[in-house]
Amino acid sequence: MQVDLVITELDVGGAERALTRLAIGLQERGDDVRVFSLGSLPQEDRPGDGKDQLLHSLLEHNVNVASGDGAGAAQLPSVYRKLKRWLAERPDAVRQSFLFHANVLTGYAIGARKKGAGDGAWVGGVRVADPNRLRILAEGMALRKADHVVCVSEAVRAFSQTRYRVPGTRLSVIANSVETQRFRDAVQFDWSQLGWPPESRVALFVGRLHEQKNLALLQRTVDRFVDRPERKLVIAGGGPQREALTRWAEQVGHDRVRVLPWQPDVAPLIAACRVFVLPSHYEGMPNVVLEAMAAGKPVVCSRVEGSDELIGDDAEQGFEPNNDVEFVQKVDRFLEDAGLADRVGLANRGRMETDFSVQRMVDAYRDLYGRLLES
Repeated sequence: MQVDLVITELDVGGAERALTRLAIGLQERGDDVRVFSLGSLPQEDRPGDGKDQLLHSLLEHNVNVASGDGAGAAQLPSVYRKLKRWLAERPDAVRQSFLFHANVLTGYAIGARKKGAGDGAWVGGVRVADPNRLRILAEGMALRKADHVVCVSEAVRAFSQTRYRVPGTRLSVIANSVETQRFRDAVQFDWSQLGWPPESRVALFVGRLHEQKNLALLQRTVDRFVDRPERKLVIAGGGPQREALTRWAEQVGHDRVRVLPWQPDVAPLIAACRVFVLPSHYEGMPNVVLEAMAAGKPVVCSRVEGSDELIGDDAEQGFEPNNDVEFVQKVDRFLEDAGLADRVGLANRGRMETDFSVQRMVDAYRDLYGRLLES
């Protein structure tokens, strides 16, 4: 089976990791897989910083990778032409797009053609319930042309049906996956590298430093859960709010809060924390929560798309969005009670091992592609 995967970029992120795992998994099963990145291929800023790790993984597994060399809106016409030519090389392949820009450009490149005998299929991919109205309009117009659309959670599926107006018969849910062993066996980060006692009880956030993640909640409430010398908060990632958060952490004091840069490998940080926090306004199926659960850590997440499905009915780990009191209460319990944190964390890891393996995800995509080609 020929499979062409299209994504906005190959920088390290949740959707990009999911695509990489899917591409490698399909290739290992004997499929002929190619990947097209709309943006320029990532390069290291300095030797060994890991920013091109996903690209290297794909190439090491003999996955052909092409690029539209896009670096902004001015390059969109050129990127579109390159993508259209690339897709035309294999008209009978399955085409799978990931993320907003890839969905929209793939939809236009393939066009509202009538599928004929021997033609491949186009599968769109929705990974977040983004409430932006202009994006909903543009992406919905594209996705309604798709043969099928894969959503990462039931909440995203409902969003795609009601907001994008994709018929329910053309929607499926395939959740993200996690490499459980990698996070289970990670060597813990040594907090003494930050000038803290090694036994510090750390609440950890990892992700894009963006308004979507609602980091303002952490800023509002930090005095209520980092209220003793042994308690700390670490925020790790890059994004538009990084400079402001760094200044804020300096004001609060580096003995209590640290903002770390983007990390090529977050497993050591997760392994060392007491509790992982994600107070987002909206999500899809957050990979970093999967990773924290695979590491055997408790999580405290806002009950939004994807996160809500990962924690289920567990009253210990979910809070209503922007409910500061509920958030602080749950974080406080895990920071205070190591036994509770261990029990909840072990249950989380067991669920990841059972329900969110890479093999299970790849098999689900492959089964879907096979059905679409036969129809």
